[in-house]
Amino acid sequence: MAKAHTVGRWKGANMGFEPEITAFSCIYCGYTAIDTAGALHLTYPASVKIVRLPCTGKLDALYLLSSFEQGADGVLVVACPLGNCHHVRGNERARARVERVQELLKRIGLESDRVKMIFVSGGQGATVAREANALVTRVQELGPSPLKASGRAASMSAEASAAPVR
Repeated sequence: MAKAHTVGRWKGANMGFEPEITAFSCIYCGYTAIDTAGALHLTYPASVKIVRLPCTGKLDALYLLSSFEQGADGVLVVACPLGNCHHVRGNERARARVERVQELLKRIGLESDRVKMIFVSGGQGATVAREANALVTRVQELGPSPLKASGRAASMSAEASAAPVR
């Protein structure tokens, strides 16, 4: 199942709550970059929880939406660089799914920037830490997700599964 991985202690501004971020990562470049961030003692909030996938191409829109339903305030997807996916085009499929979820969020009046995708090689730990911190800061500005334990996430999940992205 999901393996939580935290690095360091975040020293960002406290604006009343600490956003919960679910980060989906492939086991290749994405997770290697996350591990590199830890090896370099780079920090990002402990509230960023890592979920490793064989490939971000296995990431379904339902996983993204379920993250919000299960308490996440934001979602980060960490993938191999475009054109360098270990499963050929998995990261491109994931990008299409992330864009679909961002469109769904906009359609129901929520901020699409609660979901972010980055493409990194294994040595880009600094990029992962910087982007995780940036997402936490942005979500902190937006406030807690209104989808936590609400029926809106369930209805979005049904809509997302009705039109799968290939």
